[in-house]
Amino acid sequence: MNAAPWYPIIYIRGYAGTQGEVEETVADPYMGFNRGSTKLRQLWDRSVIRHVFESPLVRLMKDHGYSDAYTDGTELTGRDTVPWRTVWIYRYYEEVSRELGSGERPEIEQYAEGLGTFLREIRDRTCGESQRAREAFRVYLVAHSMGGLVARCWLQNTRLREDDPVVAEKLFTYATPHRGIDLRLVGNIPRFVRINNTENFNEEQMRKYLKISSKKVPVHSLDGKFPPQRCFSLVGTNARDYEVAGGLSSAAVGPMSDGLVQIRNAYIDDAPRAFVHRAHSGHYGVVNSEEGYQNLRRFLFGDLRVDGHLEVESITLPPKVQRAKDRGSEVRASYHIEVCVNVRDTRWYLHRRTLDEGSAIIAGYDAMVKSGKPVTLFTQFLSSAAIVKRSSYMGFSVDLRVLVPEYRVGGRFLFEDHFEGSYIFRDKLNLFVKRQDGRLRVKHGWDQERTNAAGSTEILAEADGRWSLAVPVTKASAPGIGAKLRLTFSDW
Repeated sequence: MNAAPWYPIIYIRGYAGTQGEVEETVADPYMGFNRGSTKLRQLWDRSVIRHVFESPLVRLMKDHGYSDAYTDGTELTGRDTVPWRTVWIYRYYEEVSRELGSGERPEIEQYAEGLGTFLREIRDRTCGESQRAREAFRVYLVAHSMGGLVARCWLQNTRLREDDPVVAEKLFTYATPHRGIDLRLVGNIPRFVRINNTENFNEEQMRKYLKISSKKVPVHSLDGKFPPQRCFSLVGTNARDYEVAGGLSSAAVGPMSDGLVQIRNAYIDDAPRAFVHRAHSGHYGVVNSEEGYQNLRRFLFGDLRVDGHLEVESITLPPKVQRAKDRGSEVRASYHIEVCVNVRDTRWYLHRRTLDEGSAIIAGYDAMVKSGKPVTLFTQFLSSAAIVKRSSYMGFSVDLRVLVPEYRVGGRFLFEDHFEGSYIFRDKLNLFVKRQDGRLRVKHGWDQERTNAAGSTEILAEADGRWSLAVPVTKASAPGIGAKLRLTFSDW
């Protein structure tokens, strides 16, 4: 039996701070997974346009034939088997409810232990007595915020996995504080602040329930317990639209965050990730967004993984800066790299890192040129099921920009002839990709050559299960750059 890729999806909701939020959460059959949005924030002027996103649940039903797990007022029962394409909600907050449970908050390990029990029940309902089906059984875990820590606790805490035959195929997290929650004036949330389980976001406490093996291992690491390439972290970068506590949370956490989780804390070490200009939750939140859903569906059901790296060979300086360097002055500069990835016929981005939104990549000259290490730009997943019907190609674009830095010459900033917002390189690469007889057919072209079109076609041969394409990134004038945009494709 082969049910791949249509495994059951288990949604694990995020943190509910107050008792009122707990009661509101358990009163919702889908604990928020059914909530959509009609608002899309226009980025350049912060105006709002109407864009209907029905919700992740509805879209999974429409696009991929999934159904929910409810019938006749309860979860599916009384059948020999339940469809594999079922969305389940792990309702772990019911035991915290004063109306449906004890009203007491257990430790996060108990939530994780309950998740294991829940997954075994789903396996039994899905597979029945079929040994073949039970051996093939897998689940997709989709978690928001603290839900991602519950999932990681189940995956990483071996005490909870003893004699546990359930296999997680993939883990997708929205805005999960994988390295805890930091506040601007306090730092990491203190462990002794034990109000409504807030200690779960303290790094020292996280190391205990995640069973991190050593202090040398970062807390956002899976520590060898689960393959990071089978995880995906969606990172929000919009702090201004997070309105919880009247904006106090956003103010306490600060910019370069989603309003609750700082960008640097929101991803799993060594795992694929995408950045989107969305808040932690709310009308402009990551879960109820087109960006979130499109990343989710491609990660779960996609055909092709593509990794983008910038291989920098040289960066030249402006003439005045170069002359100062030639005279022996020390020159320092850090370069901001902006990258946006989207698919054609859309008004949203799968991945967006820009300076204005506090999410640009920052790399020094030594890190880019002297070290010879490529700069990681993005990891994305492409899906033949999501392409426009009029074409057999999976089309996407990479908008790449390297900004002119503020040069520090001899310990002082040199602002002469400097215009803020200038670019060493700025162009958009359009790509159209198709599998063809074991090879990869790629059409590509920069916008400056042909707007929204591709002028060159290359047939890539497979090597070690991958296909590689290197596109020149050059600008001859000073300041200028000599580099390659390396795109590596692999089966997914």
